[in-house]
Amino acid sequence: MYQYIVRRLMLTIPVVIGVSIIVFAIIRMIPGDPARAMAGVNATPEFIEQVRVRHALDQPLHVQYGRFMVNLLQGDLGRSIFNGRPVTTEIGERFPRTLLLATVALVIATIIGVSAGIVSATRRNSLFDNASMLVALVGVAAPVFWMALMLQLLFAVQLRWLPATGIGQVRHLVLPSLTLGTASAALMARITRSSMLDVLRQDYITTARSKGLGERIVVYKHALKNALIPVVTVLGLQFGILLGGAVLTETVFAWPGVGRLLVDSILRRDYPVVQGTVMLLAFLFVIINLVVDIAYAFLDPRVHYRSESGE
Repeated sequence: MYQYIVRRLMLTIPVVIGVSIIVFAIIRMIPGDPARAMAGVNATPEFIEQVRVRHALDQPLHVQYGRFMVNLLQGDLGRSIFNGRPVTTEIGERFPRTLLLATVALVIATIIGVSAGIVSATRRNSLFDNASMLVALVGVAAPVFWMALMLQLLFAVQLRWLPATGIGQVRHLVLPSLTLGTASAALMARITRSSMLDVLRQDYITTARSKGLGERIVVYKHALKNALIPVVTVLGLQFGILLGGAVLTETVFAWPGVGRLLVDSILRRDYPVVQGTVMLLAFLFVIINLVVDIAYAFLDPRVHYRSESGE
């Protein structure tokens, strides 16, 4: 296990480097002069040149990338072009809000998705099963921004139960978390149902039933534990997706998190903030993948990670 963890940690290095190259390249492939975009439309040629020199945009691309990576390894993501504040400070102030939103959305998705999947599996081909799987299909296919607008229209405009935008109270968290967690809940419902159906066909479940155990004990004590193993894997991956997928949700609901910061920075051509935010989200996703793989080994004793030598 120790050797496996070390190998996986080593594999994160080329992944992070690859992401940094892609982010660095895409930003510099944007049409137009980055220095002019940073300086503003009314800037003088002298000021534009100062901006170009200040951000090393007059240097070859490989030199710019090397400088970016050296600063990144030192924990320095640069300063925002828009307000001059350190990028780490900008992200640090907003990341807890995104983390809160993603966590609540994941809890909602887990409760709804797992519950619906279990009931659907135990009542296969029933009205509830068909209806829940249809809703899950719609939930997976529906665009996030459309779902956000529909929830705003229903609960904020028509019923006036919840605020459409803003932050400050628990009620402000309801609509964004529901929107963000809808697709994850639908996905987990389908995976839970499929996994439960597969486990319920196993011989040990038939044996448990033949011993006269009640259906509730068979399902929740014997079947559920093994059925949730693939669900836990998806759960971890969904958390990373929710962190990165909060961009549209935070934009629609004016939620001041990292996603909203990323959108605003793209519109302002604030390249250091864009680079720093994308790198943070990519790094978190890689770490979450590593944690999920390790957790999978502990949850399923049948899984064994071997060293390269086969020991």
